[in-house]
Amino acid sequence: MTSVGLGPSTGWSVLHLFARLGPATDPQAVVAAVKATQGEGHQVVTFAVLGHKADVGFMALGPDLWSLRDFQAGVQGAGLELSGSFVSLTEVSEYARGMPEAALDARLHPRLPPEGKRAICFYPMSKRRAEGHNWYALAYEERLALMRGHGAVGRTFAGRVAQIITASTGLDDYEWGVTLFGNHPDDLKDAVYTMRFDEGSAHYADFGPFYTGLVGEAEEVMDRMGRQ
Repeated sequence: MTSVGLGPSTGWSVLHLFARLGPATDPQAVVAAVKATQGEGHQVVTFAVLGHKADVGFMALGPDLWSLRDFQAGVQGAGLELSGSFVSLTEVSEYARGMPEAALDARLHPRLPPEGKRAICFYPMSKRRAEGHNWYALAYEERLALMRGHGAVGRTFAGRVAQIITASTGLDDYEWGVTLFGNHPDDLKDAVYTMRFDEGSAHYADFGPFYTGLVGEAEEVMDRMGRQ
C-alpha cells in the first residue's frame, strides 16, 4: 500500500531525532537512510552530540510527514536507539506581519545547514502561564512589543548565529523548538545568555533540555561515531 503524502498547508514538517549507537548499529545503513530522505526532496542535518543525552542527532524537514516517519524507521532499522525526539512545523508567527516576502519564505522553507556554521544547539521552550506572568493573558499589543524587542536583541547576533524557530503547540510537549547554528560554540552561549535578559524571556519563557553538537555530513559524523 502506498502512503498518501501528508504535511502542513503552509510551511514544512520538522523532526528532530536524538539517538545512541547500539551494538547492532550499521553506520552505512544510517547514511543510506539520510541519503534516501534527501533524495525525496527533504533536508536532513546530521550532527554529533556532545554529552550523555545522545551520540548523534538529526534535524529532518520537508513537506511530507510520511517521509520523515520513514526516515525515523530507517535510522532505527540501522540500529540506532532513539533517546529523544521533537516534532514541529515551520511557521510565520502572528508577530511577523509585514515582513518582506523573502524573509517570510526563509522561515517557512529554510535551507539548512547555514554555510560555515557547524556548531549547533537545540532546545524546546514554552511561554509561561504562571500567576503574575501569564503570556496568554497579555493583550496582543503587549505581546507584539515584547516580541519586537526580543527580535531586536536576536538581530545583534546576525552573522554569528542563525536561528530556526519551529512551532509545536499541540504536536509535542513544548510549544516551540529552537535550533541555533553558530560559527563557534561560544556564539551559541553568548546568544542564549544575552537573550535571557530580554523581558520577554526573563518573565515569560520556560526552557527544556539542551542538546549541543557538531554539524557534519552524515558520512563524517558516522565515521567519527565509529571511532568510539
